[in-house]
Amino acid sequence: MRKPLIAGNWKMNKTAREARPLLESLAGAPEGNAELLVCPPFTDLTLAADILKGSPVQWGAQNMYGEKEGAFTGEISPLMLKELGCSYVICGHSERRMIFGESNEMIRRKTEAAFWYDMIPILCVGETAEQRKAGQAEMMIARQLKGALQGLIEEEAGRMVIAYEPVWAIGSGEAASPEEAGQICTRIRAEVAQMLGHDAASSMRILYGGSVSPANIRPLMDQPDIDGALVGGASLEAGRFLDIYRQVI
Repeated sequence: MRKPLIAGNWKMNKTAREARPLLESLAGAPEGNAELLVCPPFTDLTLAADILKGSPVQWGAQNMYGEKEGAFTGEISPLMLKELGCSYVICGHSERRMIFGESNEMIRRKTEAAFWYDMIPILCVGETAEQRKAGQAEMMIARQLKGALQGLIEEEAGRMVIAYEPVWAIGSGEAASPEEAGQICTRIRAEVAQMLGHDAASSMRILYGGSVSPANIRPLMDQPDIDGALVGGASLEAGRFLDIYRQVI
């Protein structure tokens, strides 16, 4: 049985001073039949490790470079993240793809590198409003999956997480309907099964992301192929984020 995952992506928010009270509130989260994860900015990871150690909350990173070390000015390596206790890393978020021009090949290298240090990649896929309107959502998602998962072995694929984040829903307040999100997540699982085998597909957790809130988490979780959520804005408020988590456990 797939264990639900509620992951918070803080994006470029919260200085260390601002992050401390939020992390301290999250550290008191109850244990339950779900994982709770926060992905703060790099500058808050040491603080997160200090405050969350021994709590039910895990911490991870929003991005990394797909090499152990080298002349990559401004980048962070998987080894650096692992030494900070990160258990997860987000790869291929739509903002990285669109603003920084990350290609499927770059994202594939990051996904592969996460496994070198026993971190779990959260691979983000999703379509724009224009692609959705043109009926190209499933085609675009399949292209992203094939580009990022190429070369993975079945065991690795079964451990990773895929987050379906329709670009048009991120930060808009307009989430995909539970039925629409569930349909796409079912299609993602079928695509993974075709690429890497049914065992990997059945083990892999698929999250929904895009204007997730306490009001819509339960209907989303009722969909058979949605195993959790990648939460943006609501993860910046301890009360809202923990409300989402409590509805899942």
